[in-house]
Amino acid sequence: MVEVEIPLPVRKILTTVTKNNHEIYIVGGIVRDLLLKKKGLDWDFTTSAKPKIINALFKDSFYDNKFGTVGVPDPNNRKGFLGRPLVYEITTFRTESSYSNQRHPDKVKWGKTLKQDLLRRDFTVNAIALKPKIPSKPLKTKIWPMEIFDPLEGQKDLKAKLLRAVGNPQKRFEEDALRLIRAVRLATQLEFEIEAKTLLAIKKNASSIKKISWERIRDEFLKMLAFPHADQGYSLLRQAGIAKIILPEVEKGFGIEQKSPNRHHIYDVGTHATYSLKHCKSKDPIVKLAALIHDVGKPEVASKDPSGTITFYNHEMVGAVVARNVGKRFKLPKKGQERLIKLVRWHQFSVDERQTDKAIRRFIRNVGQENLKDILCVRIADRLGGGAKETSWRLERFKKKLIEVQKQPFSVKDLKVNGDDIMKALNLKPGPLIGQVLNKLFEEIEEDQKKNQRTYLLKRAREIKQALADSIN
Repeated sequence: MVEVEIPLPVRKILTTVTKNNHEIYIVGGIVRDLLLKKKGLDWDFTTSAKPKIINALFKDSFYDNKFGTVGVPDPNNRKGFLGRPLVYEITTFRTESSYSNQRHPDKVKWGKTLKQDLLRRDFTVNAIALKPKIPSKPLKTKIWPMEIFDPLEGQKDLKAKLLRAVGNPQKRFEEDALRLIRAVRLATQLEFEIEAKTLLAIKKNASSIKKISWERIRDEFLKMLAFPHADQGYSLLRQAGIAKIILPEVEKGFGIEQKSPNRHHIYDVGTHATYSLKHCKSKDPIVKLAALIHDVGKPEVASKDPSGTITFYNHEMVGAVVARNVGKRFKLPKKGQERLIKLVRWHQFSVDERQTDKAIRRFIRNVGQENLKDILCVRIADRLGGGAKETSWRLERFKKKLIEVQKQPFSVKDLKVNGDDIMKALNLKPGPLIGQVLNKLFEEIEEDQKKNQRTYLLKRAREIKQALADSIN
């Protein structure tokens, strides 16, 4: 028996199903997390009731698949992973079935008991169920007693910090190839080891990951990247033979040496990538992915000059093209793709103390103000992953300059005059000349922000208009 704090939406689900004389249990990752004293958002349930019955019990629920799962949207519109709407999933008891496509059962077979349902699950730590003991005032009582059902001794594996497949691991991965990468994600998330026979089965079935949609691979991979020890997860993907399938570009970097005269790097490109991921302090999986792939352009441009120094000229430009391909392959949302490309393209930014404010503003426009924190995070990960110190006086000066120049004009919109002012002062009608004058003014203000004064700008606008007219004549 265990006592669990139950959110109100979950209390309503448990109470509604039970009052209608159906069995319902809490199952899946949330049970594992509760037993590990961790919080979770994704509450899943299994029930004796058929989907149509559950669908009828909850007004806003939906049932649009053939695998026995009814979704109940969170009433507070909370968001889950990657900002997706949070949904509570209620699945009818199922029993084992054949899987010809290594992803979904050919035909859903309803189970009659909870044990049948648990026996078909992926890992022992996910095959534990909680049966609620509903209190007299269920909607007002937050702490509920729960009876634990653990026929596969998943609690022992929780204590041992071991991820073990349910039953025959070969069969589990033949049923659903997504479990291959899910096992690595869970081991990374929980900081568990993968049991020897389970790991061996993953290696044997690694090529089956090709049968899984990129959307599903993406979700598991990005979840893995979000955890603190993502580098260990990636190393495990390499060990299992999965990394070379889903990110062959990174794998090409292993063996590409960087250690040479006048260079601070002490690792090859691939090892540096994993260490950069290790040292990336962001929790954002897109930033973590950028840290991992920031040097993917190096293998293509690697060269050695007469002094023996290894060079990688323009690797960031080549890397940006690769980043675009990676983003498309993983079917990242458009904004995610754009961020990934920018973080890879501009990670090699200069921090020379001779840089002008104009150069720094140009860098900000290229990267985007909203991405400055992330690009600095990637830069620091790059430094640490290459054996350098976390920062330098030049980098610290650059950070200060970023703050300073953001207080100054960044675009034409920041000028003390606008298009209407120019038209009125110069007696002009709307047209391309207005934009030309404003752009010329901005170029001048970039050099000297003190000149961003209305009187001065209008005077210069007249002179610029005349100069443009003379150039045409």
